[in-house]
Amino acid sequence: MPWLEVFWTEENEAHLLANKVSRQEAEHVIHNPVGHDVSDSSGRPIVFGYTPAGRRIAVVYEVVDAITVYPITAYEVEP
Repeated sequence: MPWLEVFWTEENEAHLLANKVSRQEAEHVIHNPVGHDVSDSSGRPIVFGYTPAGRRIAVVYEVVDAITVYPITAYEVEP
């Protein structure tokens, strides 16, 4: 799904920063995924992709509406 909007709050941005993933990196992966699945731990959708610097990132999110997602968390994964 081509998500057009990403909804940010202090809470979800803090979850990313705790995992050393920037908002810009997460948005890049959301807009340019190379794979998707369902998170084993939460049952939420998850996308995988690469940042411009080459880091492989997973982003767990919730669908807000037809064009908007709310990232729950993101973290670096082994390639």
